[in-house]
Amino acid sequence: MDIRAGISRRDSLKAGLMASATALLPGAAQTATSARSGAMPETPVRWIDDAAPPLSLGQTFGVPWPRGVLRAGKPLSVQGADGTALPSQHWTLATWPDGSIKWTAHALPAGTGQPGALRVVQGKPAAPQAPVLVRELADRIEILVGTLRWSIGRSGNAIIQSAQQGGRTVVGPLTLVASVDSAPEDGTRTPFTGRIISATVEQKGPVRAVVKLTGVHEGQGRQILPFTLRLYAHAGGDHLRIVHSFIFDGDPAKDFISGIGLTAAVPMAGAAHDRHVRLATADDGLFSEAVRPLTGLRRDPGKAVRAAQIAGKAVPMDAMAPGVAKLLDRIPTWGDFDLTQLSADGFAIVKRTQDGHAWVDSVAGSRSQGLGYIGSPQGGAAIATRYFWQRHPSQISIRDAESDMATLTAWLWSPDAKPMDMRSYRGVLGMEGYDAQNEGLDITYEDYEPGWDAATGVARTSELTLWACAATPSADTLAAMAQANAVPPQLMVTPDRIHAAGVFGIWSLPDRSTPMKARIEDQNTNLVDFYVGEVDRRRWYGFWNHGDIMHTYDFDRHVWRYDIGGFAWDNSELSPDLWFWTSVLRTGNAAAFRFAEALTRHTGEVDVYHLGRFKGLGTRHGVQHWSDSSKQPRVSNAMYRRIFYYLTADERAGDLMRDLVTSDLSLEHVEIGRKVPGAQRNPLPAGVIDLSFGTMWCSVASAWLTEWERTGDKKWRERLLNGMDSIGRLKYGWLAGSAPYDLKTGRFMGAGDKISISHLNAVFGALEVNAELLDLLNVPRYRTAWLDYCRWFNASPKEWKAKFDQPFGRRNLKEGHSRLTAYVARETGDRELAVRAWKEFLGGDAGLGLSTGDPRVALKGPAYVRPIVEWPDVSTNAASQWGLAAIENLALIPDALADAAK
Repeated sequence: MDIRAGISRRDSLKAGLMASATALLPGAAQTATSARSGAMPETPVRWIDDAAPPLSLGQTFGVPWPRGVLRAGKPLSVQGADGTALPSQHWTLATWPDGSIKWTAHALPAGTGQPGALRVVQGKPAAPQAPVLVRELADRIEILVGTLRWSIGRSGNAIIQSAQQGGRTVVGPLTLVASVDSAPEDGTRTPFTGRIISATVEQKGPVRAVVKLTGVHEGQGRQILPFTLRLYAHAGGDHLRIVHSFIFDGDPAKDFISGIGLTAAVPMAGAAHDRHVRLATADDGLFSEAVRPLTGLRRDPGKAVRAAQIAGKAVPMDAMAPGVAKLLDRIPTWGDFDLTQLSADGFAIVKRTQDGHAWVDSVAGSRSQGLGYIGSPQGGAAIATRYFWQRHPSQISIRDAESDMATLTAWLWSPDAKPMDMRSYRGVLGMEGYDAQNEGLDITYEDYEPGWDAATGVARTSELTLWACAATPSADTLAAMAQANAVPPQLMVTPDRIHAAGVFGIWSLPDRSTPMKARIEDQNTNLVDFYVGEVDRRRWYGFWNHGDIMHTYDFDRHVWRYDIGGFAWDNSELSPDLWFWTSVLRTGNAAAFRFAEALTRHTGEVDVYHLGRFKGLGTRHGVQHWSDSSKQPRVSNAMYRRIFYYLTADERAGDLMRDLVTSDLSLEHVEIGRKVPGAQRNPLPAGVIDLSFGTMWCSVASAWLTEWERTGDKKWRERLLNGMDSIGRLKYGWLAGSAPYDLKTGRFMGAGDKISISHLNAVFGALEVNAELLDLLNVPRYRTAWLDYCRWFNASPKEWKAKFDQPFGRRNLKEGHSRLTAYVARETGDRELAVRAWKEFLGGDAGLGLSTGDPRVALKGPAYVRPIVEWPDVSTNAASQWGLAAIENLALIPDALADAAK
């Protein structure tokens, strides 16, 4: 054979394979061309619902930029479909290593409902008619929006001191309230009130202002439930968006939260019959009553009177029938109202005249949108809670509406429900020692350990909207307000434009141009739709549960294994967060977006510890979100928050990722491998721990990458380089699996001369973060180490033995790991590896395989039982890894090679 001819053929094949793959890669020719020319790419932005909303409460969205295209200081504007510049403001979220801007965030005023696609262009934005102004005073922070003035406390109990419309106070002090019972039943109830510790202005307008407050709840000499609160004001709006986060720092055996919420004082003016109560019911329905009702009386007050009261306007007294006017004091006034949602399928509204008298049933229904209003023609307040019915038990309460000062409270946990029970669901069952605990793991898949199943340190974030109304809004307006809070409209850059920017590593746009691609796309769509639908079919709702999904299905009972150890709540196991967000990137689908958003709100808060000995670590999957004793950074992983953060510029998600930059320090006193039977535990110096490369280092590295991008602080770049370089210096590199790790320097130590491969090491975002790191940082020895791992993980035992003198070891998740084979095939141009990758993917080993039918679970009978299509394994693990492998394989290698794999 002519060696030169062989080389030529190989080079030609490599070039062809690389060309085919490059057309699908992020950061491909489009990015390079834009960077060389300096041209601003077209940047269309669309409503994810494909239609302008009836009401927008203000918009914030992120825009990615190809490397080298956008430099700091260039003004950017948002244009409507007709080319008119809209009022907007923008700021930088992240930069590329060369200093060019990678992500910008853009804010639009309230009321923006431009039909058609918007565009982000270079140029000066229009100014809002009434810009948001912020004044920082000694005792308060003032936000002015037109004639509306919000006064926000810097200290004390009043989160919001007041809201004034045209100089008239329509909202009095707003405080945070909570209560804690000493027992789950018949305990002593202690009330608590939030106290501000710090107040920071994060943005000052002109379109959007943001104030961050931190504090703690206090009562009877005790502090509990630390909180973070963000208040958002938008030009053109008469509201504040509130993002409320708290940490459960109590003792689960002694502290049972019996209420937590926000309560506002509302000054009341006018006669009782001019005071109006509005409560959102199901869909766009509205419970509309007056404190003193004038409809339905034995004597008719007059049509004009009845019409005015129903419309929320002042009653024309001169039009009132004299026989009614003189008897108004004989009509009872109703001062107290409750809208309570104790389950996902039922709410009830009750009212009473005043304390000490009986409640009267008013209305009942299924799912309330969670808005309440109390006021008069002279003004009032409305508050709404997002996920009101999804995160039951919740409540809206109005008190003392007949007095000079009413209160309006949004309860995130209803005081009428049973107190929150954070205790462990199980007993020890003789598993005090590691041997017995491993036996338990072997039968229930739960890694139990006494004392390691505490909920202390988990958190929850809620979103609310508070309106300061100049008058009682119309029924249509209130319905629009409730809808805009319950299902917030969202703008998003089009998927092809995000893809062309070269962000988030390796992913492909939907492509049904061949039968193989069409089958893969159909199955991915069906899988996403299936999980979105399962949330409602299985009622995966409740304050702590909403947003998460289950791990594995039980075909005998026809339920998900909600009560079987590690088979229950998924807690991000095998990266469903990444799969759903990558699916959103590809499609911009509204249902997938909101599903992924709820998932991120859950997994970043409830499944992660925010204080205490496990701070920065997450909990492995289990019956309760905190019940498994395996606490790891693979769950707290910043890779699972990044896409949501950059698409929405959500500050809370940014906080959560920033908190993770030191999460590796917690591993000094939390030894993850402490129970592994037969594991050698060599003594390590102080400050040195054993750290795996995938489930641990990559998870923390994703936080460093994000912090480096966001701040430009080279400390995090150096930490990444230290880890990459030291892994590359080990004899077997990534194949060593783990190595001693110096917490101070971020470098791995030792020879790395033993191979240890785990099937979990690369399925918690390792490929995704490595694809980004290798695109940003030039560390040749690390690249070689990672490519070796990708090449050899799915290699056959015969190939392995020909290369290594160490045992082949156990392998699993071959289908999911096919994308590692695809990655090395793309990087090296190796056609045989590309064919092997498709064989691994299509083979369905430890995965789903490629279904020839519709893989959605079809239902018959009651909506909560009996799927009639049974997959080999209905598990979130299999679905997540299949979905990621499908999306990334299509981006890495031409599907035409799949024919050779059959």
